[in-house]
Amino acid sequence: MAHRLDIPHYVLNLEDRFNLHVIQNFVSEYSQGRTPIPCVRCNSFTKFRDLLAHADALDCRYIATGHYAVARNGALYRGHDPNKDQSYFLWGIDRAVVERMLTPVGGMTKAETRALARRLGLVTADKPESVEICFVPDGDYAAVLERHLPADAPALAPGPLVTTSGEVIGRHEGYARYTIGQRKGLPGGFADPRFVVAIHPERREVVVGTADELEGSRVRLEELNWLSDPLAAGDACEVQIRYRARAVPATVVAFDAQRLELALAQPVRAISPGQSGVLYGPGGQVLGGGVIAD
Repeated sequence: MAHRLDIPHYVLNLEDRFNLHVIQNFVSEYSQGRTPIPCVRCNSFTKFRDLLAHADALDCRYIATGHYAVARNGALYRGHDPNKDQSYFLWGIDRAVVERMLTPVGGMTKAETRALARRLGLVTADKPESVEICFVPDGDYAAVLERHLPADAPALAPGPLVTTSGEVIGRHEGYARYTIGQRKGLPGGFADPRFVVAIHPERREVVVGTADELEGSRVRLEELNWLSDPLAAGDACEVQIRYRARAVPATVVAFDAQRLELALAQPVRAISPGQSGVLYGPGGQVLGGGVIAD
């Protein structure tokens, strides 16, 4: 594509940093019974941070990204196409990066992007989409954990499947193989569907409950990053707790430099430690976000 557009093409080797900040974090989080988002880590610690450093080395004023989001006047907003909006994955980047970002496809739909690529004669115009994690192309994330963890790692060892009342209803082959909200692979025989509602790594327990037990009305965020002025107790916003989840109104009930606690206007399902809680303001502005603590 660079040759087609007649622009210089540079290759950067970021393998070591990617391994440190993304893959090792991925393994560590699952080992603690949490569910990480490696794309957020990559954007926050590897991709944009290092890209900006190399842009400076090349005396470039701006950096461009193909994310479906909109950078405007030093602020970041949702992409115009609600089905492709990727602002959820960008809450952790440096605020200084946003001021120098170009987001040429943020105001377009995916169909419009492909049509433009065809007009430009780009070979990727009809490239199939991929939703897999780049270092887990087959979707088998447990295999990645098995390669990086010792054979006797607790996260991959058998343990009890229990109800919220503590009743043992089965065994699992490693709590790292489960995520909050998961239904597949659980014992049957119940009148209503059952889901993973909690993971207790200290006891190697995977807790199973009903749909009602999967809902929560409060969320605490840690590892905060702000792309606007920080919120304070009593401030209102919207929070999105999963990529495909709908953002819900929330109010800040507690805040300090390390953590932010939000009361949700309505219960949401599967609040999963390790996932991202992204905060939005008027007009879809990304205010900031954090990693879900509980």
